[in-house]
Amino acid sequence: MEIEIVSKEENQLLDRTEIKFKAVHPKEGTPQRETVRDKLSALLNAPKERVIVDGMNSEFGMMETVGYAKVYKTKEAAMKFERMHVLVRNKLKERVKVEKKAATKAPVAAPRAVKSAEKPAEKPAEKPAEKPAEKHAEKHAEKKADKPAEKKA
Repeated sequence: MEIEIVSKEENQLLDRTEIKFKAVHPKEGTPQRETVRDKLSALLNAPKERVIVDGMNSEFGMMETVGYAKVYKTKEAAMKFERMHVLVRNKLKERVKVEKKAATKAPVAAPRAVKSAEKPAEKPAEKPAEKPAEKHAEKHAEKKADKPAEKKA
C-alpha cells in the first residue's frame, strides 16, 4: 500500500495540520485505520499518537481509498480538540461503558380530597352544536313540507 498526500493545510488555531490523502492498495482490501496511521506517521515524521485518521472512503471496485487525517502538535491538543468517538476509533481512548439503571417507578401519591369550597362552579349545560349535514336535512324537509304534493298523470 502506498499513501500519497493530496493536500496539506496548517490550522494554527487548533494546533494541527490537516491532511487529505489517497491510499493506493492494489490486490488488497480497504486498509485498516491503524495501518494508515503507521504509514502517515512515518511519512510525516510525527509520532503515531499525534496522528488521527478522521475518515476514509473507498469506492467499490476501485483500489484507492481517499481520507482525511489530522496531525496535532501535541498529544494534549489532540485530546482537547478531537471528538470522543474519533479518539476511540484511533485507539487513543477507551470506550466508556454506560450502565443502564433499572427502571423504577416513583410512588404515586393518592389524590387529595377536594373540599366543597374548592370545587369550581358548574356551567349550565349547553345545547350541542348542530352539524352542517343536520342543518341541510332540516331545511330540505321544510321545503318539501311547504310544497303542495304534485299529482302524477
